[in-house]
Order: sequence, then C-alpha cells, then structure tokens
Amino acid sequence: MNILTFDIEEWYVWESLGLFSSSERKEHDQMLDRLLNILDSKNVKATFFCVGMMAVRFPEIVKKIKERGHEIGCHSNVHTWLNKMTRQECFEDTRQAIDNLQQCIGEKVVSYRAPAFSVGEQNSWAFEILAENGIERDSSVFPALSELGGFPSFGADIPSLISCGGRTIKEYPIAMTSVAGKKIAFSGGGYFRFLPYWYSLKLMKKRNYNTCYFHMSDFVKERRFTRQEYESYFKEKTSLLSTYIRFAKTNLGKRSSWKKFEKLLGELEFVSLADADSQIDWSSAPTAIKL
Repeated sequence: MNILTFDIEEWYVWESLGLFSSSERKEHDQMLDRLLNILDSKNVKATFFCVGMMAVRFPEIVKKIKERGHEIGCHSNVHTWLNKMTRQECFEDTRQAIDNLQQCIGEKVVSYRAPAFSVGEQNSWAFEILAENGIERDSSVFPALSELGGFPSFGADIPSLISCGGRTIKEYPIAMTSVAGKKIAFSGGGYFRFLPYWYSLKLMKKRNYNTCYFHMSDFVKERRFTRQEYESYFKEKTSLLSTYIRFAKTNLGKRSSWKKFEKLLGELEFVSLADADSQIDWSSAPTAIKL
C-alpha cells in the first residue's frame, strides 16, 4: 500500500512573512494545477494536509483541491510546530484550524499532520488534543531521531493505533530505511529529492506500506532566504552555518524532482489516507501508544 500526501502551507506562510510576490503566487498556482492534472490523468486520489488559515486567506486553493476529489486534512492553523506550543495553545490552534477548513469545504475533517512532524516523546499529549477535536487519522510520527526530535520510541513504521483515554487514533507513520546506521525517510520531501530515483523506488517496492509526502516547494524553483527570514519562519535563532544547511535541505534536487515524481506515479499505485483506512485490517494493528 502506497499512500500519497501533500502538505499545503506555502501560500499562507510566504504571504504572512511578506515573501510571496505575484510571480511566486502564479508559480505555485500553476504547479498545483499541474499536480492536480497529472493526478487526474493517473486516476489517483491523495490527501492534502492544509493549514487552517489557507481556508481563510486562500479558500479557492482548498476548494479546488476538494473539488478534484481529494481528501482535505488538517496541517495546524498557522504552521507553528507543535513542540513550540503549550498544551492550551495546541488545543486552540487545532480547534481553529479544523473549524476553518470545515467551514471552507462543508465537510468534516478527520485526518491530521503536524507541521514538520513535530510530535514526539516530549509532547505526545498532542494526540489527546487531536482526539478531543475529532481527529481519527494521523500521519505526524517520524519514527526516528530528527531535527525536531522525532519519535524513535514509537516502534515499527507501519500503521498503528494510538489509544487516548477511550478514543483511538489510527497512525500512519513515515516509512524509514537505514543508511550508514542512520534512519532516513526516503519516500518524500528532501530525501526523495536527494536520493537516486532507482534507490527510492527499490525500497518502496520491497515494503508493504509507504507514506509519501511532498510540498509544492519540492517542485518549484529554488528560493533563497536571509538569515533573518529563516529565524522568522523557524521562530528560533540560527547561525550562518545552519542557514546554509537549511538552504541545502530546502533546495537540493529540485531540478529533477518533478520528473522523478512523474515516474513514481507511473510505476506504483497510490491511495489517499481515507482510502487506505478501509483497506487495513485494524483489528490486527499494533497499539503503539497508550495515553
């Protein structure tokens, strides 16, 4: 089973930072249209995790995705990482995000992904908040060490259950592989751009479960940020070195990423999170967390 997901925040995030020129807006709009068209041509449905404020500032984007038959999931309200929030802030952010999206599309939102997979051992209480807000499916777990901590104690990178005091969340963690002793997420984002296509495809074909994740920024031209802009976006102090590292992570491999993505759609079958839900035998799924 291969699940296809996209995180949709650039329109709102770049605008809020004053970095979204008319030409960049046009480029993102055109890339989204190009993406939706190729998904139509392959008869593929995906889950698009949208920031709640996208439904307020750019409702036409969210509605367009929904009208093409794709699932709308929640990606927080303003793209603040969950490990930078208090429990109350996280609750309000989640509640508002879901409300914004539901009012926009006129349909219940039950799938969620935290910005930058920012749920781990230190804030696993976030799952309780998701459950309280009606979230049934989540894809926020990065089951290894990462820049934001990750969740290395989660267990196997397969669909699992999270028990939240009488409520249950179905978790779709990111698929991992080991390279030189380090676990990496090969099936999306930066690693999909960096790694040779044949290698990613080989790993995906060997597994029974993969969750692929992409942003529009994986497919548009390179963009440079000043150190101050990075600090504003990541809400933390950065060094000159970390600025260069972030630039590399954000931009390397972009020139070939769309062609690799097109090839991937031609070689594997994909489903949305919603469609995957009905194909999994949840009665035999492991319970990874009990809160």
